[in-house]
Amino acid sequence: MPKIDRDGVKIHYEVHGSGPTLLLTHGYSSTSAMWTGQIEALSKHHKLVLWDMRGHGQSDYPDDPAAYSEALTVADIAALLDQVGAASAIIGGLSLGGYMSLAFYRAHPERVRALLIIDTGPGFKKDDARDAWNQRAHDTAERYEREGLAVLQTLSRERSSVSHRNASGLAHAARGMLTQRDARVIESLPAIKVPALVIVGADDAPFLAASDYMATKIPGATKAIIPAAGHAVNMDQPQAFLEAVLPFLDGLPRHSERLAAS
Repeated sequence: MPKIDRDGVKIHYEVHGSGPTLLLTHGYSSTSAMWTGQIEALSKHHKLVLWDMRGHGQSDYPDDPAAYSEALTVADIAALLDQVGAASAIIGGLSLGGYMSLAFYRAHPERVRALLIIDTGPGFKKDDARDAWNQRAHDTAERYEREGLAVLQTLSRERSSVSHRNASGLAHAARGMLTQRDARVIESLPAIKVPALVIVGADDAPFLAASDYMATKIPGATKAIIPAAGHAVNMDQPQAFLEAVLPFLDGLPRHSERLAAS
């Protein structure tokens, strides 16, 4: 399996199909395997790029806590696009992967053709809400350090069957990538100038209001609520998920996204 070297941290990725590039990022403590059921359909007309965030799956698990951050994750996405020769791409993800997609747009708007935001929260404007989120992230990290990978067996469907090599990377990722420092991402939503599809499972109660908020704040965004689906909407209702995503992808304007030859 191919990997890119990011200052000594090897990041696992895989490419399926050809056409306009579509890069999808998994949620916290999940892996790229969560998209397995969508590979055939999404790679039929697109170059589908899947990857494991640092501390997850088949990527490296650096010991240094400073090797985990929002900025490094955004930079990893940029490096992946460089690796596959895409100057721009459709960028999307679930939960933390969706948040990182929004953060990537904020940092590199010229590299994003469209956004696919799935069961995601855009962050918090109020410090007390952010502090409560961050406390839960730190509690999660401590639980992984105490109980190891056995924690995964108690979690939702997209995480209970995943394969990680150790729990330390997940703990570092909780502290460095799941926590949030400011309101820059949520405040950037009205400035988004590309097509955006916001998807949420009807039963994913913690993310319903956040999805409504993003669909309202992102100019021209489309929202799809998938019935009888929870947080892992693409796994709970794979056909309904594709029925929301494929028309959105088919409706995007076509243009060259290749990197200029150096």
